[in-house]
Amino acid sequence: MGLEQLMPAIAGMTWQHLIMIAIGGILIYLAIAKNYEPTLLLPMGFGAILVNIPLSSALTQIDPATGQAVEGVLNVFFEAGIATEIFPLLIFIAIGAMIDFSPLFRNPSLLLFGAAAQFGIFLTMVLASILGYDLREAASIGIIGAADGPTSIVVASRFAPNLLGPISVAAYSYMALVPIIQPPVIRLLTSRKERLIRMTGNNNKKISKKALIAFPIVVTVVAGIIAPSSLALIGFLMFGNLVRECGVLNKLSLSAQNELASLVTLLLGITIASTMTAERFIRLDTLIIIALGLFAFVFDTFGGVIFAKLLNLFRKEGNKINPMVGACGISAFPMSARVIHQMGQKEDPYNYLLMPAISANVGGQIGSVVAGGIILTLVPLFA
Repeated sequence: MGLEQLMPAIAGMTWQHLIMIAIGGILIYLAIAKNYEPTLLLPMGFGAILVNIPLSSALTQIDPATGQAVEGVLNVFFEAGIATEIFPLLIFIAIGAMIDFSPLFRNPSLLLFGAAAQFGIFLTMVLASILGYDLREAASIGIIGAADGPTSIVVASRFAPNLLGPISVAAYSYMALVPIIQPPVIRLLTSRKERLIRMTGNNNKKISKKALIAFPIVVTVVAGIIAPSSLALIGFLMFGNLVRECGVLNKLSLSAQNELASLVTLLLGITIASTMTAERFIRLDTLIIIALGLFAFVFDTFGGVIFAKLLNLFRKEGNKINPMVGACGISAFPMSARVIHQMGQKEDPYNYLLMPAISANVGGQIGSVVAGGIILTLVPLFA
């Protein structure tokens, strides 16, 4: 009896499998040692190991005795949670329950940065199309720039399920790397004088409970009329926020913010790993997607900062926007706001940018979901 009969997994192991197992180990290391998105990267890393051991029962395999397919648990999870979009939409409920929109009411003009900072998405779509990707694949790659993992997963699962693995890894990795990626881009685009700009606003203004309850309902209705394809994304985000603000579902709100978010993210991570097989992942495409994702992320930051600088041309002295706040228009909440506040404190310990940064960051949450909805609406018309 040969090795193939005794240990078929070892006999079927290739260098590509070993590389993917190593990648799984790196993701686990980043989750544990560096605390980079641990609730997602750890299960994703472990799942990558699971699916890259040949003949793994975690994936669907052909039973040699009967010749019939034996369905693997990760394939079942994928069909039930990703293909139907249930997992990412449940994450949106959790995110909505976490978000306090009151800073946006105090600084409503900063909502514009949630639109300006999506610039990199559409620029990357053009670049990906030039590189030979079809429009659906280009849109799936471009949405990485929103720094919004669930939106990236929804768009990719609908338009380019074959690219879901690398797109998910890139989206969540860049979200975790906000403190590393954004500061050098911002410093390159701004002068010290601009970084020292102080922003005053109605940071202590009291927002009525009625306004906070009405906001998610109004946003859902308006988004549904303008872009019906975005309604699942926007609707679940706003439903989570309504649960938070209504005042009669406090236990459910806390459960959504904690247990629901943690459990679904864990399942999402290990399920996405079912697409991270060596055959799908060890390709030139993967490196190109990761590079394009970084390009999208950098140019989203670029778009937000440049938009702030343009607005300052029309604003009076003493009422200018610190251009660093423009970089918060991405969806990485509240990481981006914290990074900008810390950068401001390094330049001037008495410059408190946290509230305007959070306002722009909350706008980025809405902007990224709207951008995803626009892509879901328009791409099928032209693809």
